[in-house]
Amino acid sequence: MAETLSIATGDKAGRYAELLPQLASLLEHEADLIACMANVSSALASTFGWHWVGFYRVAGKELVLGPFAGPLACTRIPFGRGVCGTAWAQNATQLVPDVDAFPGHIACSSLSRSEIVVLVRNGTGKVIAVLDVDASELAAFDAVDQQYLEQLAELFANKE
Repeated sequence: MAETLSIATGDKAGRYAELLPQLASLLEHEADLIACMANVSSALASTFGWHWVGFYRVAGKELVLGPFAGPLACTRIPFGRGVCGTAWAQNATQLVPDVDAFPGHIACSSLSRSEIVVLVRNGTGKVIAVLDVDASELAAFDAVDQQYLEQLAELFANKE
Protein backbone atom coordinates (compact mmCIF):
# COMPACT_ATOMS: atom_id res chain seq x y z
CA MET A 1 0.00 0.00 0.00
CA ALA A 2 1.21 3.49 -0.74
CA GLU A 3 1.47 5.95 2.13
CA THR A 4 -1.89 7.49 1.26
CA LEU A 5 -5.42 6.46 2.11
CA SER A 6 -8.43 6.47 -0.14
CA ILE A 7 -11.54 7.05 1.97
CA ALA A 8 -14.77 8.34 0.47
CA THR A 9 -16.93 10.56 2.57
CA GLY A 10 -19.92 8.69 3.85
CA ASP A 11 -21.36 7.14 6.96
CA LYS A 12 -19.09 5.95 9.73
CA ALA A 13 -19.43 2.23 8.97
CA GLY A 14 -18.61 2.87 5.32
CA ARG A 15 -15.46 4.82 6.20
CA TYR A 16 -14.33 2.03 8.53
CA ALA A 17 -15.07 -0.57 5.85
CA GLU A 18 -12.83 1.31 3.42
CA LEU A 19 -10.12 2.08 5.96
CA LEU A 20 -9.62 -1.35 7.55
CA PRO A 21 -8.41 -3.24 4.46
CA GLN A 22 -5.96 -0.44 3.71
CA LEU A 23 -4.59 -0.53 7.26
CA ALA A 24 -4.43 -4.34 7.14
CA SER A 25 -2.27 -4.10 4.04
CA LEU A 26 -0.06 -1.47 5.62
CA LEU A 27 0.42 -3.42 8.85
CA GLU A 28 0.98 -6.71 7.03
CA HIS A 29 4.15 -5.35 5.46
CA GLU A 30 5.59 -3.63 8.54
CA ALA A 31 7.04 -5.57 11.47
CA ASP A 32 7.80 -2.62 13.76
CA LEU A 33 5.05 -2.18 16.36
CA ILE A 34 5.74 1.52 16.95
CA ALA A 35 5.66 2.34 13.24
CA CYS A 36 2.35 0.50 12.91
CA MET A 37 0.85 2.34 15.88
CA ALA A 38 2.00 5.68 14.48
CA ASN A 39 0.39 5.11 11.08
CA VAL A 40 -2.84 3.77 12.60
CA SER A 41 -3.12 6.79 14.90
CA SER A 42 -2.63 9.16 12.01
CA ALA A 43 -5.03 7.28 9.72
CA LEU A 44 -7.82 7.20 12.30
CA ALA A 45 -7.37 10.86 13.22
CA SER A 46 -7.38 12.02 9.61
CA THR A 47 -10.32 9.80 8.64
CA PHE A 48 -12.60 10.68 11.55
CA GLY A 49 -11.31 14.01 12.88
CA TRP A 50 -11.32 12.91 16.51
CA HIS A 51 -9.68 15.03 19.21
CA TRP A 52 -7.05 12.44 20.18
CA VAL A 53 -6.11 8.99 18.89
CA GLY A 54 -3.24 6.95 20.21
CA PHE A 55 -1.78 3.98 21.96
CA TYR A 56 -0.63 3.29 25.48
CA ARG A 57 1.81 0.37 25.69
CA VAL A 58 1.91 -2.08 28.60
CA ALA A 59 5.09 -1.66 30.64
CA GLY A 60 4.96 -3.63 33.87
CA LYS A 61 1.97 -2.46 35.92
CA GLU A 62 1.34 0.72 33.96
CA LEU A 63 0.52 1.96 30.50
CA VAL A 64 3.12 4.18 28.84
CA LEU A 65 2.29 6.66 26.12
CA GLY A 66 3.00 5.42 22.62
CA PRO A 67 2.41 6.91 19.18
CA PHE A 68 -0.56 9.27 18.94
CA ALA A 69 -2.19 12.04 16.94
CA GLY A 70 -3.47 15.04 18.85
CA PRO A 71 -2.47 17.36 21.68
CA LEU A 72 -0.09 16.46 24.50
CA ALA A 73 -1.19 13.48 26.57
CA CYS A 74 -0.67 11.83 29.93
CA THR A 75 2.57 9.86 29.84
CA ARG A 76 1.83 7.05 32.31
CA ILE A 77 -1.41 5.47 33.50
CA PRO A 78 -1.47 2.92 36.34
CA PHE A 79 -3.22 -0.43 35.98
CA GLY A 80 -6.91 0.03 36.82
CA ARG A 81 -6.87 3.85 36.67
CA GLY A 82 -8.82 6.01 34.24
CA VAL A 83 -10.59 4.64 31.19
CA CYS A 84 -7.43 3.10 29.74
CA GLY A 85 -6.32 1.40 32.94
CA THR A 86 -9.87 0.20 33.58
CA ALA A 87 -10.08 -1.38 30.11
CA TRP A 88 -6.85 -3.24 30.86
CA ALA A 89 -7.92 -4.28 34.37
CA GLN A 90 -11.37 -5.44 33.25
CA ASN A 91 -9.98 -7.05 30.09
CA ALA A 92 -12.69 -5.36 28.04
CA THR A 93 -13.37 -2.44 25.73
CA GLN A 94 -14.59 0.67 27.51
CA LEU A 95 -17.17 2.81 25.71
CA VAL A 96 -17.69 6.04 27.65
CA PRO A 97 -20.32 8.51 26.35
CA ASP A 98 -19.46 11.15 29.00
CA VAL A 99 -15.98 11.06 30.54
CA ASP A 100 -17.07 13.40 33.35
CA ALA A 101 -19.46 10.67 34.53
CA PHE A 102 -16.74 7.98 34.53
CA PRO A 103 -15.43 7.33 38.07
CA GLY A 104 -11.71 8.03 38.22
CA HIS A 105 -11.44 9.51 34.72
CA ILE A 106 -7.98 10.98 34.09
CA ALA A 107 -8.42 14.29 32.30
CA CYS A 108 -5.40 14.60 30.02
CA SER A 109 -7.34 17.23 28.05
CA SER A 110 -10.33 19.24 29.20
CA LEU A 111 -11.60 19.14 25.61
CA SER A 112 -12.20 15.37 25.73
CA ARG A 113 -15.87 14.62 26.33
CA SER A 114 -16.28 10.96 25.27
CA GLU A 115 -13.86 8.07 24.87
CA ILE A 116 -13.43 4.53 23.65
CA VAL A 117 -10.56 2.27 24.68
CA VAL A 118 -9.87 -1.04 22.93
CA LEU A 119 -7.37 -3.71 24.00
CA VAL A 120 -4.51 -4.63 21.68
CA ARG A 121 -3.29 -8.21 22.12
CA ASN A 122 -0.36 -10.17 20.78
CA GLY A 123 -0.67 -13.57 19.11
CA THR A 124 -0.94 -15.38 22.45
CA GLY A 125 -3.77 -13.13 23.66
CA LYS A 126 -1.65 -11.08 26.07
CA VAL A 127 -2.61 -7.38 26.26
CA ILE A 128 0.34 -5.38 24.89
CA ALA A 129 -1.34 -1.99 24.53
CA VAL A 130 -4.60 -0.13 24.41
CA LEU A 131 -5.95 1.98 21.58
CA ASP A 132 -7.43 5.14 23.11
CA VAL A 133 -9.70 7.48 21.16
CA ASP A 134 -11.15 10.72 22.55
CA ALA A 135 -13.74 13.02 21.00
CA SER A 136 -14.66 16.57 21.90
CA GLU A 137 -18.36 15.71 21.62
CA LEU A 138 -20.49 13.73 24.07
CA ALA A 139 -21.50 10.21 23.01
CA ALA A 140 -19.32 10.29 19.89
CA PHE A 141 -18.71 6.53 19.95
CA ASP A 142 -21.09 3.62 19.61
CA ALA A 143 -21.28 -0.09 18.79
CA VAL A 144 -20.09 0.60 15.22
CA ASP A 145 -16.87 2.15 16.52
CA GLN A 146 -16.41 -0.68 18.98
CA GLN A 147 -16.87 -3.35 16.32
CA TYR A 148 -14.43 -1.84 13.83
CA LEU A 149 -11.82 -0.67 16.35
CA GLU A 150 -11.76 -4.15 17.89
CA GLN A 151 -11.24 -5.60 14.39
CA LEU A 152 -8.46 -3.09 13.83
CA ALA A 153 -6.79 -4.05 17.12
CA GLU A 154 -6.70 -7.68 15.97
CA LEU A 155 -4.34 -6.63 13.17
CA PHE A 156 -1.62 -6.17 15.79
CA ALA A 157 -1.68 -9.84 16.90
CA ASN A 158 1.58 -10.68 15.13
CA LYS A 159 3.47 -7.47 15.89
CA GLU A 160 5.15 -8.07 19.26
